[in-house]
Amino acid sequence: MVESNYDILKIQVGASKKEIRRAYRNLVLKLHSDRGGDDEQFKIIQRAYEDLRLGKKYPDTSDERKEKAKFYSGDLDADQRRKNLLLSQDISREMKTAQEWAAALNRANATGQRLFGSKELGQMEFERKITNTLTIKGKFWAGNFRYDNPVMMWGSITSPYISPYEKHKTHIHLTKGNFRMIDSLRNKYDIDGGAKITVDNGDMEVGNVRGKRQRVQDPQGRVGMSTVIEYFSELNAPNGKIVTGDVRDTVKLDADTVITINLVDNVKVTGKNILVYGSKVTYDVEFFLKKDGKIRFYDQGSGFDISDDAIVNLENGKKIKIRDLKRDKLISLGGKDITYDYINDRENIKKSAKKNSGNKFGLGKIFHK
Repeated sequence: MVESNYDILKIQVGASKKEIRRAYRNLVLKLHSDRGGDDEQFKIIQRAYEDLRLGKKYPDTSDERKEKAKFYSGDLDADQRRKNLLLSQDISREMKTAQEWAAALNRANATGQRLFGSKELGQMEFERKITNTLTIKGKFWAGNFRYDNPVMMWGSITSPYISPYEKHKTHIHLTKGNFRMIDSLRNKYDIDGGAKITVDNGDMEVGNVRGKRQRVQDPQGRVGMSTVIEYFSELNAPNGKIVTGDVRDTVKLDADTVITINLVDNVKVTGKNILVYGSKVTYDVEFFLKKDGKIRFYDQGSGFDISDDAIVNLENGKKIKIRDLKRDKLISLGGKDITYDYINDRENIKKSAKKNSGNKFGLGKIFHK
């Protein structure tokens, strides 16, 4: 049986921080190599102390130590990074357990309630209702979670974007049913950090959404040079509807219907029906309109803050800048439906309209003679 970190420090489970620190210091005095102690045993004691400070009851396995050795170093920033990665790893394990628990209740068509997550960051309450709906209360920090029925959530969602391991990053996946954050805008529930939510056959209703862009030193080591790494938050409902608040800073939305407010800084929106109710769309926003679809900007003003340089792409490779749609008077004052077919055949439609306008003018001249 594996010794717990409490056993290694020879203290009772649940000991206070003060008791843990006292036990560690006493063992250090006995086992430090400067006092003739065993160096390997000292390392075990030190690791147990560090783990207990993070809330870890058991030491890592040899495989886990190898995994962490890839990114651990001794400076303060690296210590903080290691701590975050350890927590992400622990929470992702908890989410795997939560998934298995929820799936077992689904198979038995039973109800149940249980806490999962991190005592340090905060636990989540999972409850399966008799209606098959799973409710989640609390912040979702890390890990993959799959469920075969609807989910209702009271809380925000983030992801450990710095982790090199996909299994640690947040991905909530529903195979059927809706995903809904309850009163998300009023409660300020949001999604950030490169989190991913997928709903195969259902709708999604969430709050504000953010991704993450991080400037890092040039990977080739060139002095004074840096590069930007993008961590997209992604929402996918290919057969349903996505309703969001403001969407900002490196986000991808993909659904049959997308309803959103403002779109700011590096946002990609894919849909058959795209409805933008805010007044703000920045230059680096791209729309990908599906065949037979339509897009509409409901801005009640002049449309000034909808950037001329934002682009609408069609499935067949054609694209158009927003400035051209403004010239066609399809944006501002509540806007009009802009169809896929209109964008695809815009030049011919404009030529035909001009020709018809000329014919009417000519007939008018004849009748006035």
